Amino acid sequence: MLIPGYEGGPLIDGSDFLSELLFWPNHLGSCLRGEESQALAFGPDWDAAKDVYRRVSDGERWPVFSVHLLAGPVIHVVYRNLDDDIGVDYLVHHPEWGDAVPVAVDDGHFMGPGLSWRELVAVADQPVSGGVADADARLLLLFPMLGDADVPEAAAARLASALSTLTVVEEPAELAVLLLRNQGQWEQANWRQGNGVWVCDGRHSCRNPSSGFALPAPRMAQISNALNSPFGVG
Repeated sequence: MLIPGYEGGPLIDGSDFLSELLFWPNHLGSCLRGEESQALAFGPDWDAAKDVYRRVSDGERWPVFSVHLLAGPVIHVVYRNLDDDIGVDYLVHHPEWGDAVPVAVDDGHFMGPGLSWRELVAVADQPVSGGVADADARLLLLFPMLGDADVPEAAAARLASALSTLTVVEEPAELAVLLLRNQGQWEQANWRQGNGVWVCDGRHSCRNPSSGFALPAPRMAQISNALNSPFGVG
């Protein structure tokens, strides 16, 4: 696989991992803070989950999960399996934009959040035929990008439903509450719309115009439109 502007690899299609029930607690690992969350997520399957982690973090194979948007762009979730710099990169790419744009990074030098809860649900529910098509899988794949201080009450039930469908978690409702409480590695951000562009106040977010990670204004607008406008690239 090739992602324009992204250096590293070898990149492979990671879709086979999506059917592995223990892939998901590994993927959500940065949001599993404390023994309670980890015990709920992994239960008695800790050793088996570590085996999945070893395979998904193999330096010879960098799994990529592609979430297509109706507007045309694709969100690539890339397991960056460098020996001394392992992490997960979340990039948005559209052929007309040239190189892919990183919108969140889940590692020791994190960048995010990359989207709001409203955007996460809107992307998950889009009826697409390419890449990862299952709504629950799309929701959980992109969940580590989330940082939203104002999630609705229904969010926990939606997240719990996805966990119940795709994992072996015995108490998905309880875990969903903890995951929403500990979104990503960054502070929960406030989102607002200005001049038609959705931005946030997260200090480590490229979608915060005032942060040191801020994207150029035209690219920020394009990404906002891609996540919020199902039928127009913007």
